[in-house]
Order: sequence, then C-alpha cells, then structure tokens
Amino acid sequence: MATLLVNTGRAIITSRLNSGGTVPQYVGWGTGAGTTGATDTTLFTEVLPRVSGTVSQQTTSTTNDTFQVVATQTAGTGETITNAGLFDASTSGNLFVKGDFTGIALNSGDSIAFTFKVQFS
Repeated sequence: MATLLVNTGRAIITSRLNSGGTVPQYVGWGTGAGTTGATDTTLFTEVLPRVSGTVSQQTTSTTNDTFQVVATQTAGTGETITNAGLFDASTSGNLFVKGDFTGIALNSGDSIAFTFKVQFS
C-alpha cells in the first residue's frame, strides 16, 4: 500500500503540537480508482461509515517515534476496496494519511483490519 501523509495531515500535526485539533483516529475506505497525492483531502469514492480505531505510540527506530491507529472495518455490501485513510472526525473532518492499493474484493460481512503507522524520523 502506497501511503502518504497528506498536506491536511501536516496541518493536523502542527495544530496538535499547538494544543489544538483532534486526534486522527477514524478509518475510512473507498472504492474509486486513483493515486494518492499530497493535496488529497478525501478518499476515492468513500464508503461510510468510518470506524474509530485504537491509537497508540510505537517504537520503530527510537522510543515512541511512531503514531499508530488500528481499526477493523466490515463491508455492508459486496464491494472492492482500493484506498483507505485516517481522519480526525467520524464524518467530514480532515484527512491525515491516505493509501491506495490493488483492489480487495469483499462480500457483505467481510472485514479488513487496517493498521496506519506514521513514523517521525
């Protein structure tokens, strides 16, 4: 999965460092085609609802250098998932990171566990 910290994600970081904003912990997925870019603010054809993930700090290279969110999302209908993202709100909100990938075909009731990691190095 090609994942990118988008421009609005950088704004979330600086806002949080300034004691503002909300934690980007809501995972969404989309079914549209496209390549993730730094100026993206939405997913490609997002399928709602988003789910709240579990937020933690992880150690990749140095202590607590990685922000991680883990969430499982379940398909309500048969669909092919092609992209996923992390937002700071359950609806609307700001996109933090986004990834696009080869389509994953799901039947109704199938689930995908997403793990988003943003390492600061």
